[in-house]
Amino acid sequence: MSASEPVKVSILDREFLIACTAEERPGLLDAAHYLDAKMREMRNNARSATLDRIAILAALNISHELLDERRRNSTDSTQLAEKLQALHAKLERAFATSLQ
Repeated sequence: MSASEPVKVSILDREFLIACTAEERPGLLDAAHYLDAKMREMRNNARSATLDRIAILAALNISHELLDERRRNSTDSTQLAEKLQALHAKLERAFATSLQ
């Protein structure tokens, strides 16, 4: 693991130095860009909102997206497991029939 180095990110025209490793840098930059875009979207939709309100709205929006994605992945995983179990049972029956 490499040492932490500060990375400059810009969110709503404010710069922040964040320590991260070289391996984490691309993810941090992607996250900062995504957060900046969400906060700009919130600011454009609520012109008179304070910076705190914009940050909370963006955080809630991103949290909602994350939880929706987790639910979808969980549902997809459950459906895949059910299909694999059904396929396994079908193969077992076909194998048992071929041995008779």
